[in-house]
Amino acid sequence: MSTVQIRPVTAADHAAWLPLWQAYLDFYETRLPDEVSAVTWQRLLDPAETTNSALAWVDGKAVGMVNFIYHRSNWSVENSCYLQDLYVDSGQRGLGIGRQLIEHVYATAKAAGCAKVHWLTHETNATAISLYEQVAERPGFIQFRKPL
Repeated sequence: MSTVQIRPVTAADHAAWLPLWQAYLDFYETRLPDEVSAVTWQRLLDPAETTNSALAWVDGKAVGMVNFIYHRSNWSVENSCYLQDLYVDSGQRGLGIGRQLIEHVYATAKAAGCAKVHWLTHETNATAISLYEQVAERPGFIQFRKPL
């Protein structure tokens, strides 16, 4: 197997990031206005923002993406890190790329002084859940939300 390289996105990576972002949204049967994706991209590049992204590259092609956000917590002095979006190209799954992207977030968040990394996934995403149970604890909380 080829070597996987994971690195933070740069302004030159938009054409590599966008198809992975769109595929991620398609996986969750979600549509967002183009403006939301454009603003998200700009935030990922802005050093004043707390949102970040990294891509996994194999043989010069981006095959995975992770977006994560640092935020305050009332349960610790240190910030927490929310791993918001994780996607690996369907042809590259099962090769450990998702795990490597998660490990990248762990290392980046630790270096930034975060106390924890946390995330959500849909209850029907059995493949992802199988990986997540190997790399993190499952605390049993149930999400509730109300769109405003």
